This record gives sequence, structure tokens and C-alpha cells, in this order.
Amino acid sequence: MNDEGVDVTALTILVIFFLIVTVVGFAAIQGRRGRHISGPPRTLDDWGLADRGFGALSSWFLLGGTIYTAYTFIAIPAAMFSTGAVSGFFAVPYTILVYPLIFVVMPRLWSVSHRRGHLTPADFVRDRYQSRTLALAVALTGLLATLPYIALQLVGIQAVFEVLGLGSGNAILNDLPLAVAFTVLAAFTYVNGLRAPALISVLKGGLLLLVVSVAFVYLPYRLGGFDAIFSAAREKLAAPVPGTGRPTGVFVPDESGFWAYATLALGSAMALVVYPHTVTAVLAAKNRDIVRRNARTLPVFTAVLALFALLGFFAVAAKIEPVGHDGTPNPQLVIPQLFADLFPSWFSGVALAAIAISALVPAAIMSIAAANLVSRNIYREFLRPYATARQELRVSKATSLLVKVGALAFVLFLDKKFALGFQLLGGIWILQTFPAIVFGLYTRWFQPVALLAGWLTGMVYGTVVAYNIVNPVTGKHFSGSVAEIPLLGEGGYIALTACALNIAVSVGVTLLSRAIGHPPGRDRTSPADYHADTGDPHVDPIRELTR
Repeated sequence: MNDEGVDVTALTILVIFFLIVTVVGFAAIQGRRGRHISGPPRTLDDWGLADRGFGALSSWFLLGGTIYTAYTFIAIPAAMFSTGAVSGFFAVPYTILVYPLIFVVMPRLWSVSHRRGHLTPADFVRDRYQSRTLALAVALTGLLATLPYIALQLVGIQAVFEVLGLGSGNAILNDLPLAVAFTVLAAFTYVNGLRAPALISVLKGGLLLLVVSVAFVYLPYRLGGFDAIFSAAREKLAAPVPGTGRPTGVFVPDESGFWAYATLALGSAMALVVYPHTVTAVLAAKNRDIVRRNARTLPVFTAVLALFALLGFFAVAAKIEPVGHDGTPNPQLVIPQLFADLFPSWFSGVALAAIAISALVPAAIMSIAAANLVSRNIYREFLRPYATARQELRVSKATSLLVKVGALAFVLFLDKKFALGFQLLGGIWILQTFPAIVFGLYTRWFQPVALLAGWLTGMVYGTVVAYNIVNPVTGKHFSGSVAEIPLLGEGGYIALTACALNIAVSVGVTLLSRAIGHPPGRDRTSPADYHADTGDPHVDPIRELTR
């Protein structure tokens, strides 16, 4: 926060951009080209997937806006500032790993979903395994994992407002960012669905490229060059934590940090592929070739991520001291504070607007994806099987509001001063759906009951281990995502260990089930059922659907 109070110039520019975002969000209805009806979307396919009609450029910005969130531009630099490369820079190889996975997996999922009318990953699981219980587990996991991810976006917006000086000493104004975020998100997502964040993501991409380009031209000159910046970061991270003798962080990972670094990168990449909002962004493309082309060109955003991550070291060299309204250090403020302290007010307003919009876009997509899970895989599947399209849409719209309320609970009750933990906690849960979704695209070997047993094992293990990580300062649980890997004795990402147990149990139960003669699970994409549509019994249905 600025000592002199509210930065009126920066705040004014931020408000102008928020108004632009709001106008663009509501104007998204004009993007419904090719329709002969007026008014807002009338079906869940239109509201939740924009009628699967996005072209190459729209899909590119939408998927980029989905993957690169406030997690990228707030939490990662904050982790670099606080503890160094292991907890921060792993996001760069993680986003490099995710694109080959998207290139291989997502066109296949798009093809099946396009032919079978799937709207969510749980739809595919229901169709593939003919197991309502397994599909429900996937839907509930997606909903649960999305809430802390949305919460991270709200933390990012709150950090921007706090640095601008809003709410100091006033409990009501302190929560203003959350109220603003809720109102803006609720308004344009409720009315226009996925088209709103798709249009806004174009503005977001342009602002981010502008901000990071200016920062990397100006800040090294201002701070004495890269040698001075990296020397300051190395010195800070090597300094011992008072009373412990342990170093503050790790400038470059050594052997003791390799497993943590590698598992965080791999586990996060695998998790991102099966997050509901990623699937939603992919299924909105109008053909599978667009998905493949985007996977080849989206690494451009990885360069932007790497530069933003290094801004955490820039903040060290600039001697930024991020302190919240409560007077305690808050690393999540470090990047907004860096722009507020080292740039003119007008440009800091532009930079802070870019960060805020970077939170709004993915939060909107996430709330839509979570709402689709509820309306399609809970409401229609279990409560009202014969619901009309209009009823299904109403439930999804209402749920998109409730999801944001659930995200607020994570902000209020978990340790938001280490906001990166919000995303990693969601990753622990969502990765347990990886075997059912991704393996199901390539094989029918697994039994549904085995996948359900594996899912339950991974969920219980991952949640218990993550809960037992307590912040020694605040005393709050779920304050980390790295724990010792059993039998290995090295620290690693809990999500990947839990997923390994998940797969082991799924394989074991499937082998046992087949050994005792239990018949394999049937699904509507099985050869027998697919034959009814194609007239050809000699066909692998998934291979045929994804040709």
C-alpha cells in the first residue's frame, strides 16, 4: 500500500479497464453469429460451450486465458520472492509439459465429445463406463478442485486493490475486492456464458504482453542490470530464517530439491489436462485441428510466464516489502507493489488492470465449467432426468453464482498468504480423475469399480496428507503440497503420489475382478452399442470416433 493513501490515478485507470471489461462481457451476445434469434443463450450448449463454434484465434486466446491465471502473475512471482525456484519456477516446465499432453489427449476427447454430445469430462466417463457413481465422483471432484482455483483468482484481485490503498483500517472496504470480483463475474457470466470471457481474454493477452515487455526493458536498467538482480536474490534466499538456521529458500534447486521440482511440474501438467475449465475451453473449439494447432502455438504464453516469474527476483533487488493492511508480510502483494513503487501511477494502473483481468477471465471460465458439472451430471442425472434445456440452463446459471460463494469460503478460511497452495490443493484432488478420463480414451480394460476404488484411495490419501501440513506461524492446515514420498524418502508433490496409489489400486482391483470372473463394464461406446449406429461390429469405438 502506498504511504500517501489511495493512488487516485492508478485507481482511475483500473476502474476504466473494469468498465471496459464489463461492457465487453455484456456485448459478447453480439458474437452469436449465424443465429436468427435474439437475446441471451437459450441452451446449455450455447451458454456453456458457445455452441462449440470458436475459431482458431478465439480458441487460442480462450485456452491461454484459461491456463494462465492469477496463479501465474501473482502466486508464482510471490513464491519466487519468498522461497525461490523450487516453489516458483517449476511452473515454467509445467506449462512446457502440458502442451504435448494437450496435443495428444485433447483432440481425441474433442472428437468423442463432439460426436456424443458430451459437455463435461464426467459426461465422457458416464458414457464410456456406464457408471453413474464413477461419473458422479468425477463431477464432484471437478467441482471441489475448481473452488480453490477460483479463490486464487479472487486473492489476486484483492491484492491489486490492497496495493492501491483501498480498505486500509476499514473491515468493510478490506473485502471490497471480493465484492467487486463477485459482482463483475456474476453479471457477465450469468448473462452470456462462455462468450464473455472469450472476448475479454483477447484484451487480457494484449495487456500482459505490453506490461511484461515494458517491465523487462525498464526494470533491469532501473535496478542495475541482471547481475545485480540475481545477486540480490541469491543473497536473500541464502540468508537463514531467524531462529532456525535454515536458508530462506533455494535460488537454484540442488539434489535435495530435484524430486519436489520435478513432481510439482509433472503433476501440475497432468492435472491441468483434466481440469473442467481446460476441457470446457477445448470443447468450445469448432474442430479438432484447431485444438492441435493451439497446442503448438500456446507455448508463446510460457515465455510470458517465465518473465513474470522472474519479477519475483526483481522485487528482491528493488527491496520491496509487501505488507498487508493487518501489518504482517503478505508475499501475494509483491508484484502489484513492484509496479506501484517503481512505475509512474498511470502505468502501474495499466499493470494492475492486466493482473486483475488475468484473474477475471479464468475465474469466469472456471465457474461456468463447474456449473455445467452440476447441471448436467448431478441435477439432470440424479434429480430430474427429463429436465428441459431451459431448466438445465437455469440450474447452470444459478450454480455459477453459488460456485463463486464457495470460492469465497476458501479465501476466508484457508491461508491466503501462500495463495499458490490454493492451486496445488486443487491439483491434488483433480489429478485423481486422470485415470478414468485419460486412460478411458485409449482402453476399456479398467473396471468401473476399480477406477472408483482407485479414485477414493487417492482422494483420501492426498487430502489427509495435505491437511496435516500446518503453517507453523498461522497454525492453519492445508499450508503446503509437498510431502515425503513413501519408500523413496524424498519430498514430492502429494498429487502425483496420490495418483500413483490411485493407478495401483485401479490395476489391482481390475485384475482381481477379472480373476474372479466379473464381467467387464459395458458402455455406450462399446462395440456392441456402437454397432447399432454404424453397422460394423469390428471396430474400436473410441478409435473410430477420434479418427
